[in-house]
Amino acid sequence: MLAGTGSDVGKSILAAAFCRIFKQDGYNPAPFKAQNMALNSYATPEGLEIGRAQAVQAEAAGIPCHTDMNPLLLKPNSDHTSQVVLNGKPIGNKNAYDFWRKRDTTTRTTSCNEDIDFRKEVCDAFDRLATKYNPIVLEGAGSISEMNLRDTDLVNLPMARHADADVILVGDIDRGGVFASVYGSIALQTPEDRKLIKGIIINKFRGDMRLFDEGRKMLEDICGIPVLGVVPYFKDIYIEEEDSVSLEKKQRELAEGKVNVAVVLLRHISNFTDFDTLERDSRVNLFYTNNVADISRADIIILPGTKSTLDDLLELRRNGCAQAIQRAHREGRMVVGICGGYQMLGQTVSDPEGIEGTIASLPGLGLLPIHTTMTPEKTTRQVTFQFEGQACQGYEIHQGVSDTSEAILQKDHCIGTYIHGFLDNAAVIDYLLKDKRHDVPTMDYMAFKQQQYDKLADHVRQHVDIDKLYQILSNND
Repeated sequence: MLAGTGSDVGKSILAAAFCRIFKQDGYNPAPFKAQNMALNSYATPEGLEIGRAQAVQAEAAGIPCHTDMNPLLLKPNSDHTSQVVLNGKPIGNKNAYDFWRKRDTTTRTTSCNEDIDFRKEVCDAFDRLATKYNPIVLEGAGSISEMNLRDTDLVNLPMARHADADVILVGDIDRGGVFASVYGSIALQTPEDRKLIKGIIINKFRGDMRLFDEGRKMLEDICGIPVLGVVPYFKDIYIEEEDSVSLEKKQRELAEGKVNVAVVLLRHISNFTDFDTLERDSRVNLFYTNNVADISRADIIILPGTKSTLDDLLELRRNGCAQAIQRAHREGRMVVGICGGYQMLGQTVSDPEGIEGTIASLPGLGLLPIHTTMTPEKTTRQVTFQFEGQACQGYEIHQGVSDTSEAILQKDHCIGTYIHGFLDNAAVIDYLLKDKRHDVPTMDYMAFKQQQYDKLADHVRQHVDIDKLYQILSNND
């Protein structure tokens, strides 16, 4: 298990690295995260929903993703409520306090009034996965030292106990205080759980590695646990990320000499990994903004997916972005809507049953001839489609239905689709960038991702004692 001293210390990326390393070394690994909280999700081959990070880790391991890799997914609707997705299917919304409050067991009641033992569900998922793959690379969530949540924790040390997993604690030196965070995280565990922590990895180091040689020894002395590696911060390896924390680091400005692609920054933006391929294209400057002047100057405008279509549509009208998009479209700019963004580009969006909240209906931006109605059923599936005569792939995850059977709707210079991964296809990118600047061949994104997994594995191998890790795992056996 890769457990953390806090959020965004690099657990997900390191889990992907070890999935790749074990695959390269001839094993049959699989990722597992008992409970994930994220708006970036993915559709499995069976048409079920899991966190995007576990889909990426499965890809690094060279295997199809499955709901057993992330049996419990919480998708925030607001600061206080989340949609609960269990074994790939939504089972209702839950208030955060009600979900995390102490009870006699981890059984909790969802909005569908059905008592569910979530601990049993996630443990059963792990057990099924462990019959098919070895080793399992578990990922924790947030910090392992949230003492107030210990009794209801499903994903960190309690899960490690069930899995009989060796825990490697990951600390982020870039944010400072790494000695206190690592030592404190270990010291605050129960004696039983403390024994599970077999190693430490210091992540995101910047500068001369030799400067931490003494610090490494000091950390081992005070913790009594070996430091398996100090992994330098990297900028030249590109792995899809799912946390909103990573979104905050994205480009926010226009650039000269590039095709400027403005992704409208929504409050409930989801699946922003849809734009990773465009972001890597050397012809493109892709940036996130809700500045109306920047939207007006962009060459291409993208309305992304959202967990709350009506709420974000209302905000677009309040902040002037809706009018800026309509004006840019009238002036001939290309506008693309994906999933919730597609719904917003239509004539109306209605929610008669209050699926998303209290807004019953709003007019859309009126760029596409569709009307959308929110429904309790959720569509999750992988899809193949034709675009410009080429076979393409993607996946759908959306609430609501629109009154058209077309997977992709085009009118004038506006494109709408429910398909996530739409922009990962070379045919789509070439179409969007045709007649624009810089005649550069479109990259093969699948080949590019495989190269990045190998680069990540090489980077981690170089800075982590893999032999020592295998020795720890062998001793556990």
